[in-house]
Amino acid sequence: MTLRDGKTSVYMDWNATALVRPEARAAVTHALEVGGNPSSVHAAGRAARALVEEARGHVGALIAAPASTIVFTSGGTEANALAIESAVVAGARRLIVSAIEHPSVLDTANAQGVAVEVLPVDANGVADLAWLKDRLTAWDPADGKPFVALMLANNETGVIQPVAEAAELVRAADGWLHVDAVQSAGKIAVNSRALGADTLSISAHKIGGPQGVGALTFGPRATLARRQHGGGQERGRRGGTENVPGITGFGAAAATSDDLHNQAAWRDAAAERLKAEGCVVMGEAAPRLANTLCVATPGYASDLQVMGLDLAGVMVSAGAACSSGKVKGSAVLAAMGQGDLAACAIRVSGGWATTEADWNTFVDAWLSARQAARRRQPAAVGA
Repeated sequence: MTLRDGKTSVYMDWNATALVRPEARAAVTHALEVGGNPSSVHAAGRAARALVEEARGHVGALIAAPASTIVFTSGGTEANALAIESAVVAGARRLIVSAIEHPSVLDTANAQGVAVEVLPVDANGVADLAWLKDRLTAWDPADGKPFVALMLANNETGVIQPVAEAAELVRAADGWLHVDAVQSAGKIAVNSRALGADTLSISAHKIGGPQGVGALTFGPRATLARRQHGGGQERGRRGGTENVPGITGFGAAAATSDDLHNQAAWRDAAAERLKAEGCVVMGEAAPRLANTLCVATPGYASDLQVMGLDLAGVMVSAGAACSSGKVKGSAVLAAMGQGDLAACAIRVSGGWATTEADWNTFVDAWLSARQAARRRQPAAVGA
């Protein structure tokens, strides 16, 4: 890609946001030209409504969910909040969230004024289903129906969770399972119904759509509470005029998304080169998204790695890109018992336009950046 300064750079931070697909860009432009409020009954309004409903169908198809169960939101964060807040309105008085959930799930759960328990993970970042089974078996009916949040794939490590197995446990306890599939859609096949999710969230900008739009699907066992009041849009579940250009771009991205299985070989080749330099791959023994590599270098701080690569024109991140530009130790890695490596890990992630050469360029740049850092501060780079 080429940035505004004219320099050519390699973008390897697709888990933070994917570059916009040409189809999505064209769809947004078309929607802007159509104009009209989708709640209006005149011709322009009907044209806008048609775009929204067509997109709803494409988004539903991406996650194997009926279009009628798709609620458009401002993004994955709001979709997660809608699910959690709805469960509390429905009577949940104790929430179980996995230790590796996105902050939009963890923080929302902690803000509800009810008890929150953490579902632990093992050293590879996989949810402990034995713990979950025991906890649900001992559930106190006074806490309402159990609510469990377990993401499908982690945004930092790419580790894929045993969601379908967890769903069986939750359903046996007559509970509600929420699945954050924001990092999974468009990278692996996602079937919300086969997974057993009662609610499932996704986001447009993770699959090559525009930022600022997401969606929540809900099953027959979930009752959504209207948390945003207004004109009764989204079948009364979310007030406010729909973001027609964003939703239309979301639909176009969903319609053209494909999995990224081809990147597994490129990722693994990069990982082997880094492991030869003493790096540690997080979650290596667990199933992972093919596009994601989380690697830690003992003694080499994450921020130094990110800055060194950025100077070389390669963009990666330190953990999740959800803290307003802050670089800090990874809570996910700490939950995996890798706290000593949490402050020296980076996340590298590819997307729909990433090539094998991009992965190779990343490793070449990392090796050069580390050598340069060693010359400047040998004690600070794990020399």
